[in-house]
Amino acid sequence: MYTVPDQTGKLVVVTGANSGTGKEAVRRLAAAGARVVMAVRTPAKGERARDEILARHPHAQLEVRRLDLADLASVAAFADRLTADGVPLDLLVNNAGVMAVPTRMTTADGFELQFGSNYLGPFALTVRLLPLLLAAPAPRVTTMSSGVANFGRIDFEDLQWERRRYRAGLAYAQSKLADLMLTQHLAVLAAQRGWNLLSTAAHPGYTRTNLQTAGPNLGRPAPSRRISFFLRVNPLPSQAVEPGTEPLLHAATSPDVTPAGYYGPSRWFGLVGPTTTATITRRALNPTVNAQLWARSEQLTDASVR
Repeated sequence: MYTVPDQTGKLVVVTGANSGTGKEAVRRLAAAGARVVMAVRTPAKGERARDEILARHPHAQLEVRRLDLADLASVAAFADRLTADGVPLDLLVNNAGVMAVPTRMTTADGFELQFGSNYLGPFALTVRLLPLLLAAPAPRVTTMSSGVANFGRIDFEDLQWERRRYRAGLAYAQSKLADLMLTQHLAVLAAQRGWNLLSTAAHPGYTRTNLQTAGPNLGRPAPSRRISFFLRVNPLPSQAVEPGTEPLLHAATSPDVTPAGYYGPSRWFGLVGPTTTATITRRALNPTVNAQLWARSEQLTDASVR
């Protein structure tokens, strides 16, 4: 198991912190000494997760704050409150995500739910927190992508799936590809502007979490019969949350990662196994297209790098 380096004195924000890889990342970062802000959509769930972590690590420094990535006003409020605290931010972990929506849904701002929640929300959060990050001595932004990013395509003429027949799986793939492109372009900006900021990405392979059963309003109701059947009979190898969080923690804390590095499981075509460097789809490696997506995202979210 990966050993998280000493995080004493560091401030960390983890989104989607009440369950799955987010909760496990919080636990292990806090156990290593970090002060962790648990950013969650439903504070009551965050409080329960915090209590469970404290039961194992009584000295953990944990704070629950509300953040709805499907609502840009919530993103701005979260960032403003953290900024008002005036404490440099050492690490932002963009972990939260939604998938398997039953039909096309929209965020509070009218974006397709998966693109808005998985990409535009984290984009806006990252940009709004950049001043706090750049105030830290060695800041890092780590974003959770997915192996299905390999199947994603960015359609600049229809980012919100308003013209095409809606296909939830491809919409999810688009959002995860966009996350990789965010990671790449943020690394470019850091190099161009001389920021001592490291931008990395990870994917969990096929990890057993409740992400596969997301539903309306980013909730986690009972999965559909089709999804329940798939999860029961699915022959693909999968892994528990603990090993599934390893790539994320490696990308977020290892001294051996590289700018724009991407990390995931090493076995069964990236589904399970020890962490290794993952292959980045060529669709995320075009600097011009990455910059185009960044510029469009600034327009859509009203969050920009100054």
